[in-house]
Amino acid sequence: MQKIRNIAIIAHVDHGKTTLVDKILHSCAIFRDNESTGELILDNNDLERERGITIVSKNVSVRYKDVKINIIDTPGHADFGGEVERVLKMADGVLLLCDAFEGAMPQTRFVTQKALALGLKPIVVVNKVDKENCRPEEVYEQIFELFFNLEATEDQLDFPVMYGSSKQGWMSTDYKKPTTDIFPLMDAILENIPPAPINEGTLQMQITSLDYSSFVGRIAIGRVARGTIKENMPVSLVKRDGTIQKSRIKELYTFEGLGKVKATEVSAGDICAVVGIEGFDIGDTIADFEKPEQLEVIHIDEPTMNMLFTINTSPFFGKEGKFVTSRHLRDRLYKEMEKNLALKVVETESPDSYLVYGRGILHLSVLIETMRREGYELQVGQPQVIIKEIDGVKCEPVETLIVDVPGEVAGKVIELVTQRKGDLLVMEPKGDLQHLEFDIPARGIIGLRNNVLTATGGEAIMAHRFKAYEPWKGSIPGRLNGVLVSMDTGKTTAFAIDKLQDRGRFHIDPGVDIYEGQVLGEHIRDNDLVINLTKGKQLTNMRASGSDTNVRIAPAIKFSLEESMEYIQADEYIEVTPQNIRLRKIYLNENERKINAKKFQNQ
Repeated sequence: MQKIRNIAIIAHVDHGKTTLVDKILHSCAIFRDNESTGELILDNNDLERERGITIVSKNVSVRYKDVKINIIDTPGHADFGGEVERVLKMADGVLLLCDAFEGAMPQTRFVTQKALALGLKPIVVVNKVDKENCRPEEVYEQIFELFFNLEATEDQLDFPVMYGSSKQGWMSTDYKKPTTDIFPLMDAILENIPPAPINEGTLQMQITSLDYSSFVGRIAIGRVARGTIKENMPVSLVKRDGTIQKSRIKELYTFEGLGKVKATEVSAGDICAVVGIEGFDIGDTIADFEKPEQLEVIHIDEPTMNMLFTINTSPFFGKEGKFVTSRHLRDRLYKEMEKNLALKVVETESPDSYLVYGRGILHLSVLIETMRREGYELQVGQPQVIIKEIDGVKCEPVETLIVDVPGEVAGKVIELVTQRKGDLLVMEPKGDLQHLEFDIPARGIIGLRNNVLTATGGEAIMAHRFKAYEPWKGSIPGRLNGVLVSMDTGKTTAFAIDKLQDRGRFHIDPGVDIYEGQVLGEHIRDNDLVINLTKGKQLTNMRASGSDTNVRIAPAIKFSLEESMEYIQADEYIEVTPQNIRLRKIYLNENERKINAKKFQNQ
């Protein structure tokens, strides 16, 4: 009997997946006593730590009671669903984590659906039972109902449930009786998750994720589905389209703790990393040299949104970035496509521009932010939803939106969502909050978050996930106000900003370099206004009392990358450089803007 368990941890954002993995790693004594590890060990890139979310799934393994447990930490955002779908193929069971107050959220549902469809055995962990006004029993009922609605089998419906707090490091079968450690959860994993089956026969292993090393190049990671894989063994690589390449395995590694350990052979059921195979993609099968048999290709949900990526053409081009040409941009996007399965890049008529298709605004903004930190300069256009024609009817992606808000501002939220063609489906109290559920076109969600947070004083909790393609709902009003556009290139002055404050709210501070055509702020009316912020005060040698008043300037409103993506309209670009995010008009010159204005009116 082979002693391996493969388990994926799935949950909605912020329900405590990565914290739970931390505690498992600590309690299984992976680290020496004198090692300092910090928190959120697996969220190891800067972006993940800053945003507090998992973006890329990670593998670690621990040994408990002489059994090797491979743990896969998955992202919670539906935007990174492509990551989750493929790594679930490596697991035999899932740990479904749920917040004891929030309950089953839309992305919990999204990932659970994928796991149940693959026939994985679930263990439910109701986390954060130490929080105030938590409701563990209700959440348990809610999850049972969710499983039932997702057509779980009888075996899956008979799931064990654990209660606890991963932050405080305890788990128990009864939330009223806290324990001192998380070993009850580890015991539940050994009891309930089936051991990895040993499938005899010729070799089959599907590549489900990639690693990269500057010494040996690309490394394929996957789970051996059948047979045994050995060092120096000749194999066939079966591509997604069925073509076969002959190859040889140079080195094999298995996962131990946080690192990899060299192995001479790995048998069915374990997860391993393979070095030496050239030209593979995610979803390819490593199979027997003589009689290769392909495993079922991973199916990934299609993207629902696209954006235009183009090289930076602003007057400040090349001042801050290292990689600024269209060749750099093209190479980087195609490199990203190798490991980011839900992403698609399409060349346009212009050699400098590419249409990048992704799962949602967060999915695309993480790519842009990563490129920016690597030293790329680029411009991106307004996010557009992908429209399909189904049976002769124009259809668009529709999402399920869930908002939890204090009761007194629920009316404002309903008004904002219904303006954007949202339909209210559910309205019920949840603790001291109102729980609202809507169906809303994906177009309507772009730019909605800022408005909802403003209307509710920052108290709304929003989550959404893709539901289906449904018939086109008609036009949705865009941004209500126009923008303030620069007339000149130069440095902004406090004097000019002060004199123009009654025209709108500014996005920039005094003393900043700007160029003609850059968007500097929001106009108070619905049209665009061209202004000059580089004008200084006329100095005379006459002193007059009352003319030297102090300049009082309201602080500039700074947008994050996602906020900028939601803010811009069809005739605007975001210029992204390693140091700045600027908004600009596509046509910088005012006369050119007037000539080309009709192009953007229909969009």
